[in-house]
Amino acid sequence: MPENTLRDDHAIVARDLVKVYPGRGRKPAVRALDGVGFSVPAGRVFGLLGPNGAGKSTTTKILTTLSRPTSGTAVVAGHDVAADPGSVRASIGYVSQGTSTDPLLTARENLEIAARLRGVAAGEARSRAMRLLGEFGLAEASARPVSRFSGGMRRRLDVAAALVHRPRVLFLDEPTTGLDPEARAAMWAEIRRLSGEEALTVVLTTHYMEEADRLADELLLVNRGRAVVQGTPAELKARLHGDSLRVSLVEPDPAAVRAAVAGIAGLRDVVVEASGVDGVLAARTDDASAAVGAVIAALDAAGVRYGQVAASHPTLDDVYLHFVGHTFGDASTTGAAA
Repeated sequence: MPENTLRDDHAIVARDLVKVYPGRGRKPAVRALDGVGFSVPAGRVFGLLGPNGAGKSTTTKILTTLSRPTSGTAVVAGHDVAADPGSVRASIGYVSQGTSTDPLLTARENLEIAARLRGVAAGEARSRAMRLLGEFGLAEASARPVSRFSGGMRRRLDVAAALVHRPRVLFLDEPTTGLDPEARAAMWAEIRRLSGEEALTVVLTTHYMEEADRLADELLLVNRGRAVVQGTPAELKARLHGDSLRVSLVEPDPAAVRAAVAGIAGLRDVVVEASGVDGVLAARTDDASAAVGAVIAALDAAGVRYGQVAASHPTLDDVYLHFVGHTFGDASTTGAAA
């Protein structure tokens, strides 16, 4: 595919994106992105999955023209983000981590103003506002000030406001952070509806494994500014053969734990991590039933204190552990592999 062009079946193509924030005073420069590249098929939900600080939001800011890359290229909805940012902005909707609506205005007023700012005529703005309020389950609250909305309602209104100009690509940056389980489930339903019924391309950044697994047609796992692996959730999990074994550790000595389980047959990809008084032993095995008993016996013999022991089929947590080398929840440290 020629540089800076977009295939008909792709909504986004990014190549070798690098973002370096210059140092200030004694603070060194920060390399937030280090050669990230990927493509997003049109009409799909594409997930950028990684822990906080992995580079997800920086990538989104570049793709939405809110930040310029230090190097690399990106084409969104057929337009180069650096050479033609105005056309990119006209083709996308963006929902940031913070709310974008005015709490003093009503829901309908917020949507009408958002549409007018996008160049939509007054009559059409009113029509689109009421249609979106109905689609997002907010019609009965259309005349209520947004300050009286729940967190989930306000988040749905944020998404509706990003759709008033009928964009081709919608960016959602951590859309369910801070929402309760019911509101999160409602947001998940809306995202799937938008992709299915509206044929909209949705780019979702998240650090919730379940959210990525449930919503994304395809995932890019990112860590420390780098693209690690891309594929559907099912494909990524299928690349890990066998079962996963996890043991919660109490005040662990990682070296002692590794030594205790080193001789267990069939145990592989062993990672031991400690954080304060807690820790985890994670490994893979082809025979979980046999491995559980052997691991428990080995830990008991070594005097290692532990809590829950669980075996399961591969999860996205296991995918992250396999490709990155440490657990998702401990992204700031480097796991030690036996």
